[in-house]
Amino acid sequence: MTQFTFDHIHLRSPDPEATAVFYERMFGAEVLRSSQQGEPRVDIRLGGQIIFIAPIKGDNTAPPPSMPYRGLEHIGLAVTGLDQVVAELKAKGAEFTMEPTAIRPDIRICFVRGPENVAIELLERSA
Repeated sequence: MTQFTFDHIHLRSPDPEATAVFYERMFGAEVLRSSQQGEPRVDIRLGGQIIFIAPIKGDNTAPPPSMPYRGLEHIGLAVTGLDQVVAELKAKGAEFTMEPTAIRPDIRICFVRGPENVAIELLERSA
């Protein structure tokens, strides 16, 4: 059987630079600046994964959805010390759509709203 490996996530943004700076400031993402076909390009590396940030040009894209919805719904980031992480993000101005909640005895989660209404889950496993 063919083996598949993860390559990237693709986001669309009216301001790729501001989107990249958000992920850099909030989560320590590495901003990767380059050019593509003579145009500036901004991507990030977050948690070892590459996220392409493509500019939205014109009005031919749908507005961002609100959770919950069908399809790819959110980005999940594993952390340790969830309460401390939440305090640090709140000090940076992060907007939480769900405060830390135990969904099982060994898992606590919360959600941060990212640019373009992207849902970002922070997850702490104790087991």
